[in-house]
Amino acid sequence: MAQADRERYLATLYAPQEHRDALFAVFAFGLEIARVRDVAREPLPGEIRLQWWREVLHGERGEQGLANPVSAALLDTIRARDLPLSPFERLIDAHTFDLYNEPMVSVAALETYAAETQGALLATGARILGLRETEYAAILQATANALIFAQVLTDLPRHAARKQLYIPADVLAHYSAKREDILARNATTEVRAALAEMRLRARKYLDEAERLRNTASAGILPLLLPASLVRPALQRMERQSYEPFAVESEASWRRQWRLWRAARDPRKIFA
Repeated sequence: MAQADRERYLATLYAPQEHRDALFAVFAFGLEIARVRDVAREPLPGEIRLQWWREVLHGERGEQGLANPVSAALLDTIRARDLPLSPFERLIDAHTFDLYNEPMVSVAALETYAAETQGALLATGARILGLRETEYAAILQATANALIFAQVLTDLPRHAARKQLYIPADVLAHYSAKREDILARNATTEVRAALAEMRLRARKYLDEAERLRNTASAGILPLLLPASLVRPALQRMERQSYEPFAVESEASWRRQWRLWRAARDPRKIFA
């Protein structure tokens, strides 16, 4: 976890100590499922791997499930915290989309994907922290949307290289941007306009989350801290020199500093 998702790992360290291991178990599971395409490379092995995880959740893999450190920790957490299985099942189902090169049909579809991936992890995290999921559903969904929409933009070079596209088809159609240009990594005026629309939507999710944060309990903040990296990433994409298909990343120390600053001043999380 500390290496695979350094920022989420560091953010979780701001949670109460008695909850950290449970949060790490849930987030590590999310990472395992999200990387299935990268590991499997082909749909069928990926489907088999996802099915393996479904069977693990239902106790159908016995010693195999216990031998895997991620699944063993997750099963212990589910039992100890009395967590429902449905969010984990929905997360697995949602990531089935990753195995294929089908289009993301609409903004609504991407929001659903966000709800069932990042949103499911955040909602489960809230439950672990002893918070009522329903009370925080709106801010968690806005945060999940912002994280996923920003991730879609950040991962565009990698997705395009493997002929995969998460930019919603209705956004592309609105600006007459062609899927073929994106897959060919051709940053046309129309493609850039569609990407600008995605950034605008991500900022609106951040603004919504910030409004909700003003009345939220401090207990929810460790789950929100990774969102402190979103607006700076969007701002870098607004630079004139921005190349959508060039792989860029902010220095690790600066990302860690942003997390630290947001933990000290929650107003910086979505700002």
